[in-house]
Parts: sequence; structure tokens; C-alpha cells
Amino acid sequence: MNLTSERLQKLRDDARLERETILEYRVRGGQDPAVAYEEVPELDDFVVAALRDELLEDRGQLAEYGLARLAAQSSSADADTHRANADRVEFELLREIADSVPELAVAVWRAAGKLNVE
Repeated sequence: MNLTSERLQKLRDDARLERETILEYRVRGGQDPAVAYEEVPELDDFVVAALRDELLEDRGQLAEYGLARLAAQSSSADADTHRANADRVEFELLREIADSVPELAVAVWRAAGKLNVE
């Protein structure tokens, strides 16, 4: 992954707009602002998710990954297998992002902490 500082700034600008929009929606909907700020992901979390999705798309795995995440939410017997496979793929992508963009390492490991990788 080759990410210039200009591209990172653009991703952060886009993430800032997305985060502010979500916060405004929640607060206007009556949610306590303190709770909204606590629950909405941080700016770099949005950037990491965007980069993960870009990597998946570049590798032709975005649809497969999305389907695995959906199957993992089902009540089928192989839901745990789909979840484990998707977690493993995502973890490898997150490691690549952290290696390529050290400024995002904290957000990457926050995302990785939600995965079940053994």
C-alpha cells in the first residue's frame, strides 16, 4: 500500500465529514451529545475502514468478504467458520495498513481488537 500524505489528509477530511454528519443526526434525533461522542468511532477509525475496503476491492475480495460477514450473522451451522475466515482476512489487511501507515496504528489495533483471531 502506497499512501501519500495528501491522500491520507483527503481520507481524514472525508472521515471528518462522515463523523460530523453521524453526530449531528444522532444529536438532532435526541441522543445525549456526550453519549453520541462516546459511541461514534474516532476519525481514524473511519479512515482505516475505508482503506480496508479499498484493499478488499483492489484484490477482488470485497463481495466475498461482505457475504462472509453476512453469513457470520446467520444462525447456520457454519456461521462461526465464516466469522473466523472474515476475521482472519481482515486482520491481515489491518496489519498491512499499520505497516504502511504508522500514523493509523492506534486505530488499526482498535479495529483488530474487535476481531477473534487465534
